[in-house]
Amino acid sequence: MIKRIFKRLSRQKIILPVTILIFLASTSLARQTDSIVLHNELLDVNQKQFYIDAVADGREDRNSIGRIITNPTAKDSDPVGSAIDLAGGFTAIKQFITRGLPSNKSLRPVIITLQKFNVSERLLPDKHVEGHVNLQLSFDLKNTDTGPIHLTDYKGNAVYKRATRPAQAVEPILRQALKNGLIYFLNWIDAQSATNIKLATNVKLILTDYADTTEGDTIYYAVKRPITWADFQSKIAASRYSAEVFPGIGYDEHTEIKNSIVNVHLSIKVFLPKSACWVKDGDRTDYALNHEQRHFDIVKIVAEHLKQKLKAENLPVNNFDGFINVDYLDAYREMNDLQKQYDDETHHGVETAEQQRWNERIDKELKAYGVK
Repeated sequence: MIKRIFKRLSRQKIILPVTILIFLASTSLARQTDSIVLHNELLDVNQKQFYIDAVADGREDRNSIGRIITNPTAKDSDPVGSAIDLAGGFTAIKQFITRGLPSNKSLRPVIITLQKFNVSERLLPDKHVEGHVNLQLSFDLKNTDTGPIHLTDYKGNAVYKRATRPAQAVEPILRQALKNGLIYFLNWIDAQSATNIKLATNVKLILTDYADTTEGDTIYYAVKRPITWADFQSKIAASRYSAEVFPGIGYDEHTEIKNSIVNVHLSIKVFLPKSACWVKDGDRTDYALNHEQRHFDIVKIVAEHLKQKLKAENLPVNNFDGFINVDYLDAYREMNDLQKQYDDETHHGVETAEQQRWNERIDKELKAYGVK
């Protein structure tokens, strides 16, 4: 009896470790991920628009790129597939992209993000395999001031049929999918580089003075068009002053992109609405009219200051309007400050000596800008 018990125990001790080993081996196989060696390839392209600054992984699932079928006996309804990934994982994709294109860091820096790269297969009745590859890439222009500027996206799908072979047989298909994505972007940027404002490399400012061929309510400043008492068309305001004008400054903007350069056309407006000008009866003298004309002249001087400031700017492609707006607001404040200073020092024209001093100051500055 003792001997039999011992034998049973001996058998159990021998069988138990074997059972554990089989279980572990099965677990290991279930978790195993086959790998594909992705071969780097230099693309035969004439690339003169950008260089790859970075390649990022934006995939939700970064553990594999899908499953492929290697067992030809699998049923179509219950295929036996293996989890598959590239040898080196995402690093292999990054190397393929960066080494496939020439790098010239004097060009535009582009960031490529891998959004999706997935392969799936099913076994056909004839024991061949049908596969689907899905690739999604996004392309952004690197910008250290504002952050990446999104350019375009690529979504590619490929369908293939193959005999059941080892995992490496799928490599040419995956490589071609990545090449197609890069070639798409090469064609896109070649087509867009000359006219897409996101790809512009420089800003050219073209300044002009606005002129209206048909005069309506608004007078636009011109040397040959001084104001007259006939322009004072508003109702007389309840004021202790004899007359008042309200000149202003503004601009029209039009942009066009040619040969990767943003041409910004600014037409500067110095204007005076007739419907905002009034004069009291009995005060229509040449002296009073000169005082009001000088208000208009001061705005013209401010406009010339604005043009000089704009010409001195190194306008950035990504925010040229921001600089223009700031300079315009500075000019607007300068206009209000000068108008107040002019009226304060001349006491609204009452102090004739100060009025003469301002007349000379204004004429001198207008002449310096070629206005008079």
